[in-house]
Amino acid sequence: MTEPLLQSPVPHLPGGTVSSLTTLSSELSFSAYCQDLFRELARSDQRRWGEVYLRGLIGVPGRKTPTRISEYVLGRRAVQQLQQFIHQSPWDCGPVRRRTAVRMTDAFDIEAWSVDEVVFAKNGDRSVGVARQYAPSQERTVNCQLACAVSLVGSGGGVPVNWRLLLPPRWDHDEQLREGAHVPEDEQSRPRWQYVLQALDEMTEEWLLEPRPVLADWRHEAETEPLLHGLEARGHGYLVQVSPRTAVTMPRPHSALPAVRGTVADLAAHVARRGERTPVGWYDPVTERQHRSQFLSTPALLCRAAGTAPQVRQAHRTSPRHLVTDWPFGRPEPRAYWLTNLPARRIADALPLARLRSSAGEGLRRLHEDFGLGDFEGRSFRGWHHHVTLASAALGFDALRSAVPREERVLSGATV
Repeated sequence: MTEPLLQSPVPHLPGGTVSSLTTLSSELSFSAYCQDLFRELARSDQRRWGEVYLRGLIGVPGRKTPTRISEYVLGRRAVQQLQQFIHQSPWDCGPVRRRTAVRMTDAFDIEAWSVDEVVFAKNGDRSVGVARQYAPSQERTVNCQLACAVSLVGSGGGVPVNWRLLLPPRWDHDEQLREGAHVPEDEQSRPRWQYVLQALDEMTEEWLLEPRPVLADWRHEAETEPLLHGLEARGHGYLVQVSPRTAVTMPRPHSALPAVRGTVADLAAHVARRGERTPVGWYDPVTERQHRSQFLSTPALLCRAAGTAPQVRQAHRTSPRHLVTDWPFGRPEPRAYWLTNLPARRIADALPLARLRSSAGEGLRRLHEDFGLGDFEGRSFRGWHHHVTLASAALGFDALRSAVPREERVLSGATV
């Protein structure tokens, strides 16, 4: 039986005291956020424990464990109840993620959706999805869980709102591992692009979010075409960073000559020789610095992978693909290469848009450092998803709180 939750658990605020008016208004503000966030949870005890866990992720200094959260928020240990809420309770993450996304969309100008890899380093091999595997974002092999996060990025920074846990192949057929981590039968190892498209489909078809350009780093993936084709089939604009070795069809000097296979680096050099570069300046809100570079853009057609029919690849394409490069002044070669289907009038926005991925990275860094993203100690598939969902919601509340001027925050109580 679940213990009753304190109806108004006041968090411990370091650095002194606050007035009773501010404390009262902050309780109302945070409670309203939780009521909206958890309104589709079936049971009242789930909603109450969700608020306790969220308070702990926001307020507990250091590691956010069930013991520390319950002692900090409730003033007593309630480890079993918190663990049951996170690990076993069958509440659905989808509505909570959707409410986080809707709150961010309502509050901020969202300019893009950023797809990023997230690495959870682990000891042992029993936690869900753990394997010794190559982590592209770290360019090394790590004993870890790998996840895909989709962040809303814009005026409020970057807040991840949707998650997918990437299962390694070893988890497909090891029934002992799967049963120990309670992995659902339909969860199997898949190519990374399938996880990405599934997450985007949920955001557009189930959450009914207005799509934004999709940003992704695909430099370490063997195949780029499946992702681009999937995005085009769904009508998504995109800006996808690729390896300079990505194969493309080079321009033919004469229409009678056969097509020549090259790389995006070859194509960029070919265009640069014609002197078609455009200066661009932009402001990076993460580094708080003004940047200047130059970009070049040219139509780009990926070479067809073996076994892929050309008519299938072209069927859903609504805008031509372009290769866009970031080519700093004075450097002999580009710093980065992207493939995009953004309309020609938006090509000049490509570099500032690409830099929004730094906002997503900053949000993920804060999730790890300030909101306990990597502190989950359980092994279950359901528990992992519950934890990352609530960590995102904690960062979302912090983004909403930070967006309000400090004087207004005191009056409205937008603090925990």
